[in-house]
Amino acid sequence: MLYDVSVKNPEIKKQIDLAVGPAFNLIERLKRGGIGVARLPVIDCSSEIVEKLNRDSNRNICNIELRPAGIIIGFRSRLNSFALVIPFYILTISKKTATEYSLYGEELFVKVKVGSKQKYVQRFMTRIISEKEISSGRTSDN
Repeated sequence: MLYDVSVKNPEIKKQIDLAVGPAFNLIERLKRGGIGVARLPVIDCSSEIVEKLNRDSNRNICNIELRPAGIIIGFRSRLNSFALVIPFYILTISKKTATEYSLYGEELFVKVKVGSKQKYVQRFMTRIISEKEISSGRTSDN
């Protein structure tokens, strides 16, 4: 689900919260050691997202926020902010190379590049995968 979140809209916020849960509070953010990563270069994405990103000549970057039941991939184009909301039960993550991850929703996807020295981003991606397994009732021990 792709939303334009440029303007505060209570209905869109409600839809996002229903899909992936409300944002973590400060204590939960500290316990988890952070809930997001920023400034990931987008190297490929769905045509619907490309259409929005190509509205300006800036470098295409995104950020990822972890929520209780999914993730939000955020990006900007011109003065607009967009959120790709992906619940865990839909989310598919594939690691193409040591530095490329693809995140798939239903029909939308984003492929990002992680710098080889950005170990915290790779740990964050691993955390997303484990959170997805926990939410689906599976663990890596099974």
